[in-house]
Amino acid sequence: MKRIITLTVMNRPGVLNRITNLFSKRNYNIESITVGHSETEGISRITCVVNVENDQIIEQITKQLNKQIDVIKVTDITEQSIVARELALIKVLSTASTRNEIYSLIEPFRASIIDVSKDSISIQITGESDKIEAFIELIKPYGIKELARTGTTAFQRGTQKSSNNQSKTISIV
Repeated sequence: MKRIITLTVMNRPGVLNRITNLFSKRNYNIESITVGHSETEGISRITCVVNVENDQIIEQITKQLNKQIDVIKVTDITEQSIVARELALIKVLSTASTRNEIYSLIEPFRASIIDVSKDSISIQITGESDKIEAFIELIKPYGIKELARTGTTAFQRGTQKSSNNQSKTISIV
């Protein structure tokens, strides 16, 4: 089952490496991982999407992540009400005859064209993973030259009831 875990971590060298090594050593595959600055200086937010067999494994992962020195908080947000987005950049082969067809596919998905050349169009699309997948499937017959995806970035919507998530809090001086 697919699970989404968010981590709040200290923004220090080697933190991401230690976290990914934890997954690797235990033979857990990370489907996607995004990292970026948070609203607090010196703190980063990591969103991991992992596929696990059962709830015990996700509980074990959460506990092991919480033991990491630079990890401030770990939350499994899969069952929560969340906002989740992904970005994809897609370079599609296009000729003068196929360009209008491609434009007609872009509009309903609220994608945008970010570059046009003689033989290709570069498209930017954001949204939930299912939307990105659906767009990629529609555009495939035209020939995808390049594809780059960010992976899922997510956080909880508004105020949520507290749950039994494993987390720890540390003071930042």
